[in-house]
Amino acid sequence: MVLALAAQGQLAALVLEMANQGGSTRDLPVQATEADIQAALRWDERAWPWGTYGPAVVSAVRAGVPVLGANLPMSALRATMGDSSLDQRLPSASLAEQQQRIRTGHCDMLPESQIAPMTRMQIARDRAMAQSITDAAQAGRTVVLLAGHGHVAPALGVPQHLPPTFKAKTVLLHASQGDEAIETIANFDLVWPTGPIPARDYCAEFKATRKP
Repeated sequence: MVLALAAQGQLAALVLEMANQGGSTRDLPVQATEADIQAALRWDERAWPWGTYGPAVVSAVRAGVPVLGANLPMSALRATMGDSSLDQRLPSASLAEQQQRIRTGHCDMLPESQIAPMTRMQIARDRAMAQSITDAAQAGRTVVLLAGHGHVAPALGVPQHLPPTFKAKTVLLHASQGDEAIETIANFDLVWPTGPIPARDYCAEFKATRKP
């Protein structure tokens, strides 16, 4: 998608969850090394393996398209945990669903007192990504956001925080692992199937890290 839009002169920017706001390739030449690109984006290899995301990032740079970090750094996120005004940024049903996703996403091991603060962090991230898209927008061109599916879910994530004049489409890259609940994918504009991925018990791994 990055290559196709860039080739048509339609790509305004590639915006990333995987890099924090302030990271940018705007000042890099199109032939910048991958090391220079990672440095410009302040890339965290431990959190985001470059081999997974690097091809899209490098393709944008080679096409002369800016790549912009859109996430909030942890220092800024901590302040959002006590900001109850963020609870009003989603419709009540969407807020409840987002809170439930925080519970299940942490394998039902978080104390209930942490659910609201963690949900506010998620909402703050979504708002930051929406603002980054807005800042990068150019009339008649497309900004592509690369982010986890929870962040781009139409009823919960970034689309909820874009200006009403924006035209947004959400695409889910979906690796099937057998029967899936249809509601998981039904609200996306497009679902692109990918090859299967090995089954992995994330909750078992998470629980192992929390053992005393």
